[in-house]
Amino acid sequence: MTEYLISFDEGTMVFPVADLQAVSDVTHAVLRDAKAAGVWVFGGGLLPPDTGALVDTDGTVHDPAVRPGKDTFIGGFCILDVPTRDDALVWAARFAAACRCAQEVRAFMDDPES
Repeated sequence: MTEYLISFDEGTMVFPVADLQAVSDVTHAVLRDAKAAGVWVFGGGLLPPDTGALVDTDGTVHDPAVRPGKDTFIGGFCILDVPTRDDALVWAARFAAACRCAQEVRAFMDDPES
């Protein structure tokens, strides 16, 4: 099994406010399906980047987390542990439909110490 990060950029989940509950319900249904299938590891939405901090290699803290030239940030994500990349893509398609936005899929590198 391989762990995959399935994520979307902040601001890409765009729909009428009136649809919020429906989008939430459908997304949580996919999440529950992933848990029932035993592939869910962890996930959630992230607060906006201006609520975070960026810490440099020398320990300098930039609060909020502003990086020159960086204009996209992760808005939400999940980590799934699935047998194949194709399985990850199937789950990503389900989340994309539920969230009404494209999902990026990336495998974690194998690291025996993590």
